[in-house]
Amino acid sequence: MENEIFQLQYALDTFYFLVCGALVMWMAAGFAMLEAGLVRGKNTVEILTKNVTLFAVACTMYMVCGYAIMYGGDYLLSSITGDGVAGAEEPATYAPSADFFFQVVFVATAMSIVSGAVAERMKLFAFLAFAVVMTGFIYPMEGSWTWGGNPVFGMYTLADLGFLDFAGSGIVHMAGAAAALAGVLLVGPRKGKYGANGEVNAFPGANLPLATLGTFILWLGWFGFNGGSVLATASVDSANAVAVVFMNTNAAAAGGCLAALITAKLMFGKADLTMALNGCLAGLVAITAGPDTPSALQATLFGALGGVLVVFSIVTLDKLRIDDPVGAISVHGVVGLLGLLLVPVTNSDAAFSGQIIGALTIFGWVFVTSLVAFFAIRAVLGLRVSEEEEYEGSDIAECGMEAYPEFTSAR
Repeated sequence: MENEIFQLQYALDTFYFLVCGALVMWMAAGFAMLEAGLVRGKNTVEILTKNVTLFAVACTMYMVCGYAIMYGGDYLLSSITGDGVAGAEEPATYAPSADFFFQVVFVATAMSIVSGAVAERMKLFAFLAFAVVMTGFIYPMEGSWTWGGNPVFGMYTLADLGFLDFAGSGIVHMAGAAAALAGVLLVGPRKGKYGANGEVNAFPGANLPLATLGTFILWLGWFGFNGGSVLATASVDSANAVAVVFMNTNAAAAGGCLAALITAKLMFGKADLTMALNGCLAGLVAITAGPDTPSALQATLFGALGGVLVVFSIVTLDKLRIDDPVGAISVHGVVGLLGLLLVPVTNSDAAFSGQIIGALTIFGWVFVTSLVAFFAIRAVLGLRVSEEEEYEGSDIAECGMEAYPEFTSAR
């Protein structure tokens, strides 16, 4: 009887893990739609090519070496069974291959953050070369210090310092934003974005309905992102935990959307859709580090804080001439840090000092190694398309086709 109960629990937890992983994989479609909607029409095919290809790169590199670096298991040549793989200390209550699948879609999510920030001026294959390094080495290394539980350069473990990040506000989102910031600083702003007298010129996105649909898909996928991080659902306690995480994830997104829209209205006098969309995502990022302990009201307020912060952050980065076409650095980086700092408010197992040290460790590692990688890629391949190619659009220059060929004014 006990064995039958274990088998049922194993099957249910494995199935839940796989479904949540599929939801997170569907976030790739959300990122692709969001970014394609927020860039100019002449760069749509190229950004879509980036998104689909980076997912393939992430899946391959995490299989080849990323998982082994992060957790010590060998998923390249080992037979993946219920007994686990090399590096596993004890059998899991779910299929190890389900865990690998769930982890690999997280890697792809981190890399997706970079693509929107460097959009419209970075070479396609330079970006993909960085994706190889990011998903195969940079992300797995910081993941080994956080979720992997390994000491940072053999010195200290973040868990011992009181660092907690339930589903990845820092480990996934801030890490992706740190890499994005490094790329944006090296590649520079788009031509014409900033005037000589400090003015900021708006480059409207080509398809806001598509961007809105992408945001809804990301909102849906986030239930798998946060809910799957419970790692189980086949017991009363784990089922209750999943329900709380789903409830708080949704509440934070709603709070972020409303707060960002109101903030934009007060600042600009208009209901800015793009700010509302980024507010939804900011609320989701803010709650990701700790969706398991707040009440629904607290989760809503945490999301609202993220929604307000992201508006001010986007405006500030533009004043600093840091050109991020989709607001990825603000949404995932600035609000990712906020999410980490909010965890101790409702979870006594986390310490503010541990959260700060963890954030500095993640950001410092990813930013510095990303700079090194981008410098190397620039020396070998070059990072930026030519001025003529940028004017013509990356679609024609890099992909030889247009997303909207019947609308010549798309440029």
